[in-house]
Parts: sequence; structure tokens; C-alpha cells
Amino acid sequence: MVTIEDLTVLRAPIERCFDLARSVEVHLAGNVHSGETAVATAGVTTGLISLGQRVAWRAKHFGVWHNLTSEITAMDRPAWFQDNMVQGIFRLMKHDHFFRTLSRKETEMKDVFCFAAVIKEIAESSEWRRYMP
Repeated sequence: MVTIEDLTVLRAPIERCFDLARSVEVHLAGNVHSGETAVATAGVTTGLISLGQRVAWRAKHFGVWHNLTSEITAMDRPAWFQDNMVQGIFRLMKHDHFFRTLSRKETEMKDVFCFAAVIKEIAESSEWRRYMP
């Protein structure tokens, strides 16, 4: 399993940062390069994602189109929320979003992103043909 951590200080109040991190539109704005869209097959496609809600994403990574559905599985507003992949190419994917007030106008945002690939399963089965020319 791979874990990636990112720490960012934002000059904005914690509630604003927390809500922007749950915005479908903000997520899409940060992923224009992959042609990512929120598709209507699994849940919400606009607005703020809430506890128990799902979003199905479609994006092109490494020249291949992928579909991934994530769900907000835990939330403690405005300090933390977690989304988990419920369907997609990874064996598992979990993204924790932590927020901490540094001052009235500053927020620390920490992202902890964990994933495990399924390459072993695909490479050792006949399914590999779906991904190779």
C-alpha cells in the first residue's frame, strides 16, 4: 500500500476550507488536465458531498479512461472527513482530509491518501488484455 501526505496552510477560515474540499466543482477544477467529470451513475454530480453520499468520477490517466466511485464514509465537520473508493481500478483507496485552525484567518489542511494497486491481479489473469493494445 502507498501513502501520500500533503500539508497546506490556507489563508481562509476552517469552515470555508472544509466545505471547498467537499465541492464537486472544486475537485473538477483541479483535474482539468485529465478530462475528469462527475457522472450521474452513482449519486451526486454537483455541490458539496455529504456523509453517505457517493460520486462517480470518469477521468483519463496514463492514456486510459477510468471510472471510480467514492463515498464519504466518515465526517466530523469542520475537522475531518474521509472518502473511500467503493468501485474502481484500485484494490483500495482511502483519502482522509484533516483541518486545523491555526488562527482566525489561517487553516492547516492535511491530506492523507492511501491506495493499493491491482496490477498483480490484472497481470496474472486474462484481464490484462483490456488495458494493453
